[in-house]
Amino acid sequence: MSIEREIKLALPPHQAEAADRFFAAIAGAPGRDVPLANIYFDTASLALAKAKIALRLRKTPDGWLQTLKAAGTAEAGMHSRHEWETAVAGEALEFDALAAACDDAAALAALRAAAGELGERFRTGFTRRLWRFEFDGARIEAAIDRGEVSATLDGQTRTEAISEIELELLQGEERALRALADALSAKVAGLSPENVNKAQRGYRLCAK
Repeated sequence: MSIEREIKLALPPHQAEAADRFFAAIAGAPGRDVPLANIYFDTASLALAKAKIALRLRKTPDGWLQTLKAAGTAEAGMHSRHEWETAVAGEALEFDALAAACDDAAALAALRAAAGELGERFRTGFTRRLWRFEFDGARIEAAIDRGEVSATLDGQTRTEAISEIELELLQGEERALRALADALSAKVAGLSPENVNKAQRGYRLCAK
């Protein structure tokens, strides 16, 4: 289990280049583009969402990963959640491996109860431009995500654009994340805290 701590900021699309320049200047190098395709699973009655957990398959350039994220907090753009992640062979969940990795009794119980009824509910697809650098004594991963979330209901596909920044704390104190977000906001106009994550946006599309 790991605890994911990150700040999410909504990024006006026309400010993506300014944010890119900001991170490249700190890192001393251009960002690395990583295409990510994600499939989110739940029961027809959305049992996992009701238990405040999210289950995802992610295709990366290096292979497939499955991730379970438990209930967390989000305030002023700062997100904190427990997560469990394991590699998988392909585009299919490997339930036993995920259950073995999860050490949260409530999340594991919800996952086991839903296991026989899971199906795809929505997808996200985006390109993540990625930097890693030291800032204010902390190790931080900065990302610009641009793409879309989509859900198909009754034969109709609904989509919503993704344009956001994620600042993830890899090592160090949370104050460094906030200091970086403040410095970024001083250089890139129009940023705002994003308290709704991608999974929540997908569920919101499912409910429309």
